[in-house]
Amino acid sequence: MFLESFKITALGVVPSFLLGAIGYFLIKRNLLGAEGLNALSRLVIEVTLPVLIFCRLIRDFDFSLYSDWWIFPLISLAITSVGLLIGGFFTNFIKGGEQKLQFLSLVSFQNSGYLPLVLFASLLPAYKADVMFIYLFLFLLGFNLLFFSFGIYLLTFSKDKKFDWWSLLSPPVVSTLIGLIFVFFGLNKFIPPMIIKPLELTGDCTLPLATFIVGGNIAAIHLAKIDKKAMMLLASAKLFILPALGLLLVFLLKLPELLGLLIMVELAMPPATNLSVLISSYKKQDHLISQGIFYGHVIGLITIPLFLGLYFMITMIK
Repeated sequence: MFLESFKITALGVVPSFLLGAIGYFLIKRNLLGAEGLNALSRLVIEVTLPVLIFCRLIRDFDFSLYSDWWIFPLISLAITSVGLLIGGFFTNFIKGGEQKLQFLSLVSFQNSGYLPLVLFASLLPAYKADVMFIYLFLFLLGFNLLFFSFGIYLLTFSKDKKFDWWSLLSPPVVSTLIGLIFVFFGLNKFIPPMIIKPLELTGDCTLPLATFIVGGNIAAIHLAKIDKKAMMLLASAKLFILPALGLLLVFLLKLPELLGLLIMVELAMPPATNLSVLISSYKKQDHLISQGIFYGHVIGLITIPLFLGLYFMITMIK
């Protein structure tokens, strides 16, 4: 039963990594340079992803159908908090102040949007995938608030640095809030199809572009001397302990199928590729970020199907 679950999950994961391989190839063959990749990342973060979130919310979301919508941002906060606790424990074995903070960031912040979007589209039938997209966008509301505020603060920490409250208002967060406001006041019913259609076409570009970016970011990583100890600790904390805790939680609480899958996928994801963008943007020395993203995604080729296969086996048994 496990082998069958593993096979199904692996087949669902493979298309995501094949799309990522295209981005990897574009960078390695210099068909897309660093500036182009950065522009593509900004296009997704500032345009196509916010548009996708807005369109899916005004089309599929209803407060009467998702009365517990507020739970999903809290789940994202809880998952990040668990990552901080686990990562904080493992930092006792990491030397260097900046290295500790970068290790903590790698464990705490996962590839929460790009890969899950493609995974859900690959693994689930359309009617379940639509529901999962809503769950994911609500989850990202909490995650993005943390990532683009505390995540930046963590990577760029200094005693003189002050917290920037404006960092909370990233484009994905703003589009989620606007979408919820439109649905709450029923304004989504008055948007004409001639406006909705081009917006939907723009948002639909997000899945392939986002996966290209993941592959491109990995290809653009310059690996210096590998810190084998830190990478082993990262793999243990991020790719084994966290998803194992997710399996235990699903088994003990008997969570609903899609809610359990959302939690399981987020806990099984490798480190966020945007961490490399942040550390580059703020001109901080990259001690562990590039290594962690690269090896996290490579090892994830095995651990993601492994833990999702176990999840599907457990849910089938229930």
